[in-house]
Amino acid sequence: MDIEAVRTFVAAVDAGQFQEAATDLSITQQAVSKRIAALEKDLGVRLFIRTARGARVTIDGQAFLPHARELLRVEERAIASVRPDRRALRVDVIGQRIAPAGLLRDFHRAHPETELDVVTHVLDTDAAIEAIRSGALDASIRAVPLPARQLTDGVQAVRVLDEPIHLLTGPAHAFAIARTIASNELAGQRIWMPGIVPGTEWAAYYQEFATAFGVTIDVIGPNFGIEHLLDMLADSAALATFVGEQTRLVWPANYDLRRVVVRDPTPVYPHSLIWHAGNPHPTLATLRDYLRSTRPTLGRPGTWAPAW
Repeated sequence: MDIEAVRTFVAAVDAGQFQEAATDLSITQQAVSKRIAALEKDLGVRLFIRTARGARVTIDGQAFLPHARELLRVEERAIASVRPDRRALRVDVIGQRIAPAGLLRDFHRAHPETELDVVTHVLDTDAAIEAIRSGALDASIRAVPLPARQLTDGVQAVRVLDEPIHLLTGPAHAFAIARTIASNELAGQRIWMPGIVPGTEWAAYYQEFATAFGVTIDVIGPNFGIEHLLDMLADSAALATFVGEQTRLVWPANYDLRRVVVRDPTPVYPHSLIWHAGNPHPTLATLRDYLRSTRPTLGRPGTWAPAW
């Protein structure tokens, strides 16, 4: 795909007219039209409907737009990666509200001079490992659902945090009045987790948890996001979900949601730092040293984690 054609498409969308896009790009309007036409031919769809007032983006153009912007961001990162000045360390986490993002925030507070590029669009561990192999990522913090000895091509992983899992319920749920419950008390319970994506490491974790403790992980969706999940929990006497101890959640006071500690054993989610042994980025070494020095004792008695 011609990156200049993609850049021209984005410029035309932002400008609303081919002539203004041509001015912004310092090319002719004819060149804008040719680039757009070539891109439409490559994609096999129309991206614009030409009108007397300018160019209106089609439904296909709207669908392509966020990906086009991401292509341009990737191009910028690719150029920055070979500049003489030091680039930011690019680290992947699943989301900004969960424990791995908290580890990075703590690291940055301890080392405010470091530059971090925190990304959250990588789907699963397999994709993260491939991105680390290719150099698209410097590191990732997530569970690794296979023995470390099976990692190849210089990719390494070390467990850095065992995060306890809590049960989250609404005020009418049977467990809402409990401060703690034993893991075996969850047997037969329906745990609603519509955000789980099949084939991901967190899906593998909860599948093993369900087998070990006799719970049903219900992934029936659609997944409208965490706010919708909290809405549903607040109004239900039957629904409950799992959240990490360090997951940052905020809800209206009238929801009166309850976090219930699970114990005997305490299920813990095993977060690992993944990186490539040949990566020379100085901040990566600093991050590894920091996590090595601050991580708590792992695999404590009375906890449960998958065999992997």
